[in-house]
Amino acid sequence: MDLLEIHYLSSMDSPNLEFEYGDTDTVTAELSELYSYTEEPEFALNRDCFEEDFRSHGRRWIELAVEEQRTYVMRLLDALEVTDRDKRLKVARAILYLAQGVFDECDTEVDVLHWSRHNVFLLYDMGIFTALLELLSMEIDNSQACSSAVRKPAISLADSTELRVLLSIMYLMVETIRVQTEDDRPEWITAREAFKNELGSPLYNGEPFALLLFTMVTKFCSMNAPHFPMKKVLLLLWKTILFTMGGFLELQQMKVRGRERLNLPPLPEDSIKVVRAMRAASPPASAMELIEQQQQQKRGRRSRRPLVKQDSLDTYNERDPFKNDDARDEEEDPEDTDSGIEGEVDPLDREIIIQPPPPPPPLRPPTERVNFPKGLPWAPKVREKDIEHFLETSRNKFIGFTLGNDTETLVGLPRPIHESVKTLKQHKYVSIAEVQIKREDELQQCPMTLGEEDVEETSAEILYLGMLPNLSQYVIALLKLLLAAAPTSKAKTDSINILADVLPEEMPITVLQSMKLGIDVNRHKEIIVKAISALLLLLLKHLKHNHIYQFEIVSQHLVFANCIPLILKFFNQNIMSYISAKNSICVLDFPNCVVHEMPELTAESLEAGDSNQFCWRNLFSCINLLRILNKLTKWKHSRTMMLVVFKSAPILKRALKVKQAMMQLYVLKLLKIQTKYLGRQWRKSNMKTMSAIYQKVRHRLNDDWAYGNDIDARPWDFQAEECALRESIEKFNSRRYDKNKNGDFMPVDNCLQSVLGQRVDLPEDFHYSYEMWLEREVFSQPIQWEGLLQDP
Repeated sequence: MDLLEIHYLSSMDSPNLEFEYGDTDTVTAELSELYSYTEEPEFALNRDCFEEDFRSHGRRWIELAVEEQRTYVMRLLDALEVTDRDKRLKVARAILYLAQGVFDECDTEVDVLHWSRHNVFLLYDMGIFTALLELLSMEIDNSQACSSAVRKPAISLADSTELRVLLSIMYLMVETIRVQTEDDRPEWITAREAFKNELGSPLYNGEPFALLLFTMVTKFCSMNAPHFPMKKVLLLLWKTILFTMGGFLELQQMKVRGRERLNLPPLPEDSIKVVRAMRAASPPASAMELIEQQQQQKRGRRSRRPLVKQDSLDTYNERDPFKNDDARDEEEDPEDTDSGIEGEVDPLDREIIIQPPPPPPPLRPPTERVNFPKGLPWAPKVREKDIEHFLETSRNKFIGFTLGNDTETLVGLPRPIHESVKTLKQHKYVSIAEVQIKREDELQQCPMTLGEEDVEETSAEILYLGMLPNLSQYVIALLKLLLAAAPTSKAKTDSINILADVLPEEMPITVLQSMKLGIDVNRHKEIIVKAISALLLLLLKHLKHNHIYQFEIVSQHLVFANCIPLILKFFNQNIMSYISAKNSICVLDFPNCVVHEMPELTAESLEAGDSNQFCWRNLFSCINLLRILNKLTKWKHSRTMMLVVFKSAPILKRALKVKQAMMQLYVLKLLKIQTKYLGRQWRKSNMKTMSAIYQKVRHRLNDDWAYGNDIDARPWDFQAEECALRESIEKFNSRRYDKNKNGDFMPVDNCLQSVLGQRVDLPEDFHYSYEMWLEREVFSQPIQWEGLLQDP
């Protein structure tokens, strides 16, 4: 076997992943992840509860007219009001069977999904969701169930039966109504908008539905309700926020509309399209090595084809830089010089490489030849602050004094500086966040002149207002769950038990049952990571668009709750194994398991798993966590220093093994912001990574990230930067949300009778203890009356 064949095989070890990032996975995948494999016997139980009650009709559900179906659903709705808990559970199971698509009357998975959709819209129209919400609130406040769960040494599936049934119906309703299809009826489109507004508005006890779910999360993490089925709660919370606020495509459209409203120039490109068009970078050899190899090939075999497409550049490599690239990265040994990746060949070297001799008849179609991009994927950007800094430096150098923030006066500066400023201004980018900060500063300085701010009641604004009092608790609870579900976490006695809704009442006794439960537990953890990562990312992106300081307060809570080391700990594993994990049993996935005959499960079939090249949810989670890390550290030097302190560079470099363009882009962004702090030796040893950053990450024209001689490279005082940010956030919150705002400017009541005549609300139990209060606070306190006569 010659050298080229060896390298071809090595490049096949990590092939390009045909992964398309989006808001969610396919409909069937999202529905199947709601149920754990341990819950599989409950499908038949739901059917039996429905058929026991429905038997009197003498016909099948799918044969009934719509009016008859509505009448039956109304009967179920009335039956939900009964006081008997067991009867109520049976009715809820019958409703769940309808939401699951009356699968016993269907022959194919498509039929199940069709009837599920039909029934869910019918259930919503009949007001089932509101009834379920009342039952859910009752179950959350059920102190008897909570106290018995706290006392139990081991919690199983049986402890959360009622909650699981209610949450399953609600999840099916939210997920089914959220997804739009081409054949939606007009009344369904109207119902979708109504449901979306209903979920995002403070209609449920004066708060949005998502806030109730956040309360469930914090209650679970405080160990007061260990029986809550957390996976279902998190999935429902994620889908509720996705539905009410919108996904990544809606966010992009909101950003475009927001810029138009503020009279800002349009975005230089559509980031979603640019990222989708990117190709994963293979680790090829350097330009000079390619030239030498081509010359050798010309001498040896005249008929070899010319340079082929990007992915085949691996075949020219002398060594796959990702092979055997384990934890020794931390030591930065000399062999590390070949690590990292490189995308397309440098434009300056292009001329040299692509000059093959007159080609023989091509072995591949012409379209598969190398098509190098005509330019870099992103338009460069420059901030106003960067132009000011550039002019300040230039004026100090050539004139000897500065003009503050003046970016127009160029008197006394040489011609090349004029050209530079012109180029910088051509690429100047003003973000919505910068406009919001500037506006906020004006409102703080002139509260009386500028008057009240008109705040648009968006779903993000309503949710933020509801979350604000307990924001830190919500963030800490989500990170606790993420830590418990991370594959790198060790089981500790004091950690929270997230397996309450996956462990059966009777533990497995055979090897096959143990294997099945092991797969189920791993899958359960993966789904929790997926839900939390997607939820946090959506929350950060929507709050950032709504107001930058809302985003900053959530970011700061995440940073103070150790989110940065937690995400790095998550990536400090064999990331290729995690992305290609086979923790699923296809035959047990819904709706497959309720339509087809169940084949006999064997240890071999469980070990084989599915035939997919990668696990969608795990790759999705990894990209989300990288995006969260990018959001937390962007333009924050103190947080970037945290990345350096926690030795993130070798961890992130190992993540580059995954040949997926979007994931590589966010890893390279994180490496780019810290290269200036990593020292010359690191940059010298990782030139291919530097090259890939140059080719794939957006350029800031006067950001010398690759050299490290920027003034920002000096050590930053972590506390000072975060405290200044916290002060700005608190000023924003008190100005916008404080009930007693502008207290300094309120008129003072000087009339004694008026002040004494004001009604003061006292606690209910005050009249029981007011005598003790008088004794303690009034009679036993010596009063210095002469103090009143002295000058203050």
